Amino acid sequence: MKFGVQVRATADSADIREVAHIAESAGFESIFLPEHTHIPTSVRSLFPENPAWLEACKHMMDPFVALAAAASVTSTLRLGTGVCLLPQHHPITLAKTVATLDVISGGRVLLGIGAGWNEPEMRNHGVEPADRWKVMREHALAMKAIWAEDIAEFHGEFVDFGPLWLWPKPVHGGHLPVLVGGEGPYVLQRVVEYGDGWLPNDHPEVEGRMGELHRLAATNGRSPIPTTVYAVDPDRERIERLIAAGADRIVFNARSTTIDDARESLHMLAGLVGDLLEIAPATPPLPTPS
Repeated sequence: MKFGVQVRATADSADIREVAHIAESAGFESIFLPEHTHIPTSVRSLFPENPAWLEACKHMMDPFVALAAAASVTSTLRLGTGVCLLPQHHPITLAKTVATLDVISGGRVLLGIGAGWNEPEMRNHGVEPADRWKVMREHALAMKAIWAEDIAEFHGEFVDFGPLWLWPKPVHGGHLPVLVGGEGPYVLQRVVEYGDGWLPNDHPEVEGRMGELHRLAATNGRSPIPTTVYAVDPDRERIERLIAAGADRIVFNARSTTIDDARESLHMLAGLVGDLLEIAPATPPLPTPS
């Protein structure tokens, strides 16, 4: 059973390198960073009950740069996006960025992807909200082709390029795990078509839908597809139900306003599932970059 944490990396929060180092030392398998390139001012009314989340979204660091920093001070911690807003990136550029991170980290990247909810944000990137699922599909398939093939090409409605060379390739034979986010009615079909895992936020239906995903995968000639359940509350009973239902990975939200806040939060979460984690006896000092 794998356990990970999500943190909100900003210029004002705890240093992501220190947070990642503590997470790895505490026994966590992975760390995930969310993404918003920006927040248009017109969406402020969507957050009347959670102004802190709006502030975090406004100040988020680029997840790939921040994860590269985390990679520099860790050796086993998997590096995830939760989620990368895939339609808002050019697939050729992003394929190189993600593969580069995978290479410098020794093959530790978990690319969580989503189509996004913030319509003004995606429009600023030239994406029509009604098209975002189709755009995400083509971007994912185009990137997988680039990673897997020495000479890749892709011809679709939204992505179209002729034969090209692009290196580096992901560490593990041109394959890099793509975890498809979402909880909507068609998400499992998307996972089976172009995903390597499902990345839903925790909700009451996720337990039953894991079985549905396995049946759909079998119908399409695929092996069972793992599920990473995201944003799980620190509730032991809920964790045990998700494990019994077949979750492969559980990701908690961790506080990271300050380094002391992050350390307290990560150690509390590690203690909650301590009998399921291999916990280090103490956190060694952060390595000094050479």
